[in-house]
Order: sequence, then C-alpha cells, then structure tokens
Amino acid sequence: MWKPTNQPATPGRPGTPEPEQRPAMSTPPAPAMGEPAAPRPVTTTTTADQATIGKSLVIKGEVTGSESLYIDGRVEGSINLAGNRVTVGRNGVVAANINAREIVVLGKVRGNLTASDRVDIRSDGSLTGDVVAARISIEDGAFFKGGIDIRKGAQPGQKEEAKSSSAAAEPAVAARA
Repeated sequence: MWKPTNQPATPGRPGTPEPEQRPAMSTPPAPAMGEPAAPRPVTTTTTADQATIGKSLVIKGEVTGSESLYIDGRVEGSINLAGNRVTVGRNGVVAANINAREIVVLGKVRGNLTASDRVDIRSDGSLTGDVVAARISIEDGAFFKGGIDIRKGAQPGQKEEAKSSSAAAEPAVAARA
C-alpha cells in the first residue's frame, strides 16, 4: 500500500522518497512486533533500546543513561542506569558499582550491585561484592563472594510504609548481630 503513494513522488524527487520508503518499511514491523510484545513494555529491554560496549572497548569513569546496557568489554568506575537492565556479557570485565533495575552477570564483576528488581548470576558469571536487590538468582557453577541484602520492591500504598519501617529496623538488628 505504501508504494502507490510514494511512486508519484518518486519522479518529482528521486532522492527524497527512498529514505522515506526505508523508514516506512522499518516502522510497520516495529508496531507489528510491538503488538505481540504489548505485555513487555515494563521490561524496556528490547535490542533497539539497548546499548552495547564491545569486546575491545575499555571505559574508565562514570556510565549513566536511560537505556539498557550490554557490556562485553571492560568498564572501570561506576554504572548508574536506574530503571534499566545491565548485562555483563561472557567477555565482560567490570570493576564498578552497578545501580540498575535488573542486573545479569555472565562475565566477571568486582563491585557492589544495587538492583530495584533482581540480580541474576549465571553459571559462567563471577561476582565479588555485595548485592542489594528484591530478588536474586545464582545458578550452579557461578562464583559469588559477598553479602546479600534482600529488600522488597516498592509496593503501592501501605506496603511502602511497612518497607520503610522494616528497613529502619533491619540495620538495628544487623548492628546487634
């Protein structure tokens, strides 16, 4: 259907319709894929919304942003992508504290992880550092050295107040222990 509308414009402007046709072709598949993925908007981890740090890249400093990140290279410093997913690939080596909604470790991480949702340490993954998350998963064969603090995610209404009061009580218990 899009060819007949773009063909009359083609003789008038041969260079302009071609770029318009390519986005028009890429735009319909995205909504078509978005319709079946309608239950997934909460995850916001599509490949289009994910940045990648390749194998040969080395980053030293602070990484911040508003999209998910896949790390297959080396990162030293801090990573703050609250509300998004950080995946450390099999070749990834991270020496940084990571703050994100979801953190998946397939490579090596040395630093503290803070996740508002969950942390997954896969079988080939290695983590040396403390974890603060609502959920954690450690597969057989994974290496983990550190502490775990499970904090319930934000719940609507009264449960948020209960979380605040229980969080205040937890350090007192930990200090006594």
